Parts: sequence; C-alpha cells; structure tokens
Amino acid sequence: MTFRYFGYGSNMNLTALRAKGVEPLESAPAELRGWRLRFNVRHWFRHEGGMANIEPSDTPGERVLGVVHRCRDEHLPRLDALEACGVGYDRGPVTVETREGSVEALTYRGLPAVLDDRCLPTRRYMNILLRGAREALLDPAYLDRLEAHPLHPPWNRQPFTFPDGEYPEFDAATLARHPDYTAVAGAVFDMAGARPELDVPKRLFGGMDTTLFHLKRLDTSDGTETLDDVREGRVSEAGRIYLNEYLHEFAREFRYVGRYRYD
Repeated sequence: MTFRYFGYGSNMNLTALRAKGVEPLESAPAELRGWRLRFNVRHWFRHEGGMANIEPSDTPGERVLGVVHRCRDEHLPRLDALEACGVGYDRGPVTVETREGSVEALTYRGLPAVLDDRCLPTRRYMNILLRGAREALLDPAYLDRLEAHPLHPPWNRQPFTFPDGEYPEFDAATLARHPDYTAVAGAVFDMAGARPELDVPKRLFGGMDTTLFHLKRLDTSDGTETLDDVREGRVSEAGRIYLNEYLHEFAREFRYVGRYRYD
C-alpha cells in the first residue's frame, strides 16, 4: 500500500528525503492553492533557525509549490518521527494540483505551540529547498521569491573544546546500551535531563551517533557520505562547521559524558 505526501520544505529535495530514510516510488511537482509558505516553526536547536510551514491565505492567487511523493505505507511512521508529528507539526490531508489533475496528499503543518514569526531559515536549509525546487522544475518566479527571503544569521562559533578530565570512551555497541545518550563528532552527551521540548530528538537520537545523519543533511550532501569518511577525516569545511554548531548546542542542552570512537 502507498500514500501521497506533499513536501514543500526540505522534503522537496530527494537527497534530503532519502537521508531521512524515505525513498519515494515516484515524485512530481504540485501546487497547493490558497496557502502561503512561512518559516516560522522553531527548530529544537537555535542555530537551525526556522523550518518551513504552510498557512491558509486570503490573498488571491497565493500558492505553495512543492513536490508530491508516492511513498510506501511503511515510511509514514518514519516521516511522522522526523517531522515531530504531534509535537512540532500536525499531519493532515490537502488537495494539490498536479499535471494529472487534483490529488489528495498528506502534509505537515506547524503546531501553534512552536510557531515563532521571528524565525528565519538558514542558508543551508534554504539551499536544500532551492535545489529540490529546481530539480522538480518549479516555477522560476517562485524560486526567485525563495532566493530573496531573509536568512537566519550564521553563528560563527569557536571550535568546540572537549572538557578536561577523565571520561569513558564509547563505540557503537556500548553507546547503544545507553538509550539516554547520544553522540556527535566524537562527543557523547546524556540527554536524560533535557527540557521537555527535546523529547523528540531524544527518542530519535538515543543510543546512537548522529554525525552521519547531520552530514547527510548538509546542502552540499549527495547522500553518499559514510562512516569511513568520518573515521578518515574526509569531512568538508562546511561539514566541520555544521558539526561544530551541534557540538555547542548539544553541550548547551545536554550533559557531556565522554568521547566516541569511530574505529
């Protein structure tokens, strides 16, 4: 069995969607009429800025362009988890226009509790949207509007410094025994005492290293990054900057508990 899913943000981009573990059977451009695109869903971590959202619009001719994907039913729980369904977004049906006519598709809308109209998308996130929109051959005028959208300022943080002291080392097997622990870029953090708003990433990232997940979410990713690349230091400058941002944010939100080995 399959379902249709309308992606209007980063999930227009097939590489980004595959990085989330979802491989569509087919994809096609689509148009959602009478709605507008916003970037007012506040991300769990500050450096990520605002995520895409859709809201009904009374403006004549307003529309949201995107991609409708036909996916296997088994992918819906994965999408729900990664879109923080019930916490960050709500899932529901919309009617979109395609070259073959009107079709009903599922999509995600930001929940009121996480909306913040001060939020802006990051350069990384906008690049992912733009690449997906170009590959789907969406209206160039719509792409121009995306290009002109204000962006979240970069953080420009200093390289993360690992805390001094005696800490244990973990690998994939030992980290998996700690469902409240997660790792990124060689550091392990305890998420047990995190604020309730981070329950979703706690469930997603518990007991695992997130380094490769984050590298595959770069706007420069082609989806082929591997743990061998991480082990051997084949990480781009953009990748190092992005991982450094997550090291700082994880250290702010969680408790540092050790180092992670990739060998």
